[in-house]
Amino acid sequence: MPMSQPLAASLERVRFPVASSATLPPEVYRCTDIATAETNAIFRKHWIGIGRADRVKAPGDFATLDIAGVPIIIVRAANGALHAHANTCRHRGALLKSGDGNCKRLVCPFHAWTYSLDGQLIGAPSMDQTAGFEKSDFPLVSFQTAERDGFAFICMDDNAQDIDVWLGGFSSMHRPWNLEGHVSTYRTEFEVACNWKTFLEVFNEYYHLPYVHPDSIDSVYKRPDAADDVSGNFTTQFGETEGTGGLLETQQDQALPTNPGLEGRNRYGTRYTWIYPNMTFAAGTEGTWIYETLPVTPNRCRVGMTVTFPKETTETDGFDEKSKIYIERMHAAVDEDIPMLEQQQIGLTSPFARQGRFCEALEPSVANFACWYADQIRNANAAV
Repeated sequence: MPMSQPLAASLERVRFPVASSATLPPEVYRCTDIATAETNAIFRKHWIGIGRADRVKAPGDFATLDIAGVPIIIVRAANGALHAHANTCRHRGALLKSGDGNCKRLVCPFHAWTYSLDGQLIGAPSMDQTAGFEKSDFPLVSFQTAERDGFAFICMDDNAQDIDVWLGGFSSMHRPWNLEGHVSTYRTEFEVACNWKTFLEVFNEYYHLPYVHPDSIDSVYKRPDAADDVSGNFTTQFGETEGTGGLLETQQDQALPTNPGLEGRNRYGTRYTWIYPNMTFAAGTEGTWIYETLPVTPNRCRVGMTVTFPKETTETDGFDEKSKIYIERMHAAVDEDIPMLEQQQIGLTSPFARQGRFCEALEPSVANFACWYADQIRNANAAV
């Protein structure tokens, strides 16, 4: 469906340079039509971040997720390959799995059609009595997967850019942190009553720190650098810290060892990165905390949160107890963000909400994403 003329005009105001760009129009945070456009132009067209690759680590490990209304299974095969399949039986469409777990094969609970982990149909009870039926004609619908720097990605469009073209200079930018050598030590999921974009936006801006986190993390962060010029579909910004951004102001004496690969300024700050469209992380002095966010409705999103550390750090004395303090910090900060995000969502639903302007010094990554996002919606609308 072509977008309305007023919305098209509003999106036209969201363009580089950041210094003169408007914020995204409120409609993109609340409207069902825009959510549908996002599904078609972004979530079913581009590479989508699904968190850390060790989310499914051992052969047979699987996890289920929903990407903009598409139920999906990710599973690690015996040969180590990561597979992603539509979580839909080829018989009569039942969900094959729910939750996370480990299995030797994928068995439909409805009529026991059975698939290998790479998606081939290997068992179909009584179907040998059906004329012309061949198991090879009914594999699961499968999607592209990729693993880079310890992160996992899915793409539902066979004609999409190669993952390395999509990410561009991502790996070289983040090489000092050796993210591929990190180990996930904690993961949780939760839902928030806000649009998926607003959750990611708040993680990538410094503007709110003194107002939302005055007594928890605000004093840890110095004024950040400008956002880096990058190639690829991501934005990133580095900022020095007083102590470590991985701990609350009152916990700084509990710091774990510094990431052994870091040198110079990188040892004394945090790099905040947003891989478009839906995965963001902070590469800090000792570890990394990651959020991938997926839409549930225009007013609600599902968030996965993961904490990682270098393998060497996980083997140090006292790691288990100290790492819990980092997890406490992550929850403390997000628990302060969520009420503000939910209030913001209410404000965005007002018919009198209007576009604003970005604080160039403190919101450059949010502005970079807004311009990228506006391009995706404009291009999709132009193709209608």
